[in-house]
Amino acid sequence: MRFIEEVVVDEFLPTFRSMLAADLRERGLTQHQVAEALGISQSAVSKYAHGDIERRETFVEDERVQETVERLGAGLATESMSTVQALIEVEILIRRLSRPGDHIAALHEELVPALREYDYDFRVEAHDSDVLTRERVRSSVRRGIRVLEHASGFATMIPDVGSNLVECLPDAESVEDVAGVPGRIFDVKGRTEVPAEPEFGVSEYVATVLLAAREGGSDARAALNVAYDDALIDRLESMGHDTASFDVEGRSTAVAVERAVASNPDATAVYQTGGFGVEPIVYLLGESASDVAGLARDLR
Repeated sequence: MRFIEEVVVDEFLPTFRSMLAADLRERGLTQHQVAEALGISQSAVSKYAHGDIERRETFVEDERVQETVERLGAGLATESMSTVQALIEVEILIRRLSRPGDHIAALHEELVPALREYDYDFRVEAHDSDVLTRERVRSSVRRGIRVLEHASGFATMIPDVGSNLVECLPDAESVEDVAGVPGRIFDVKGRTEVPAEPEFGVSEYVATVLLAAREGGSDARAALNVAYDDALIDRLESMGHDTASFDVEGRSTAVAVERAVASNPDATAVYQTGGFGVEPIVYLLGESASDVAGLARDLR
């Protein structure tokens, strides 16, 4: 009696790990770093690197496997993908390959021919998509943070209250559905200082603005607050971006932003010029955290 999980362990995983280890090595990671990323020993990495592990060509030639290896390799090498997301991505790939007629299922049928009499059909429920979606959002924020950390001069754009970069789930309803930087991003002696890895529900300030913009009709999934100046708005408009101003006097920031965006849902920047005890600020809006971070970088 052979279980389909045995096929995964004995046939698929050695090939997949070998491919991913090779990809990471080609991206410049050391043998030690590859071992840590994959949760295996350095001797195992050495075997993969020297071709001591036999690969199943069925999996090697599959475009879905190749694409997953490339995506995970890029994410793990740049630390823009968490190990949780990587695990989920591989689990989903395994479940797809285990569907009737696909590679893992076909190998299982070869090992247990009797299954053919019963119209081989091991239906597997899709992995928790909500978990994967949340990890992808966190990874997107990580990528955006890397952009900001390496953007020359971004520190000068950080307002006195600090910046935050956030991205929300597709159906976000509250700040708990928005990932951001715990605390805020600050200018420390001309250097962009990011205090911790992104988490959900940690940025009530910028997250609330993003949610308000979406309530006003914006399709934005991400936001970043930067210091206001007239030249910045001019540059945005000269680059073809729509902008919308708002006034917080007598109303909350969220209400003011929602009304401003409602008047121009295509706005990629909403701003207020300040007042007594209120720092002037610009909120950049976009499809993803990395898109918004890239816009801020291009404005320098």
